[in-house]
Amino acid sequence: QVQLVESGGGLVQAGSSLRLSCATSGRTYSNYAMGWFRQAPGKEREFVASTRWNGDNTYYADSVKGRFTITRDNSKNTVYLQMNSLKPDDTAVYYCAASNGVIPIPYDAPYRYHYWGQGTQVTVSS
Repeated sequence: QVQLVESGGGLVQAGSSLRLSCATSGRTYSNYAMGWFRQAPGKEREFVASTRWNGDNTYYADSVKGRFTITRDNSKNTVYLQMNSLKPDDTAVYYCAASNGVIPIPYDAPYRYHYWGQGTQVTVSS
């Protein structure tokens, strides 16, 4: 069993930055994927960014490319999402997710993830 706990959300103005953290505990494997997703009110959950514990490759949704960066600290079993130049359209609940097996790149399909955190709210005011 894997547990995920997100933190770092908040209310910020457009143009600001936030860093989300996802602390993991339990049994994880180095070739499993970690992803960030978000869900705005009335919308479906959408892919934001992804990576793998033992890989350097990262993947991003077009809407956040160049503004968001996903990183990981294997020693702390933590994945981060650095969000810069935030826009009101980035307002959503952000979720961290972990797969329980090898999944196809770019690891962007929510249904392929087995473990989910509780989510953290990010609100960007204009």
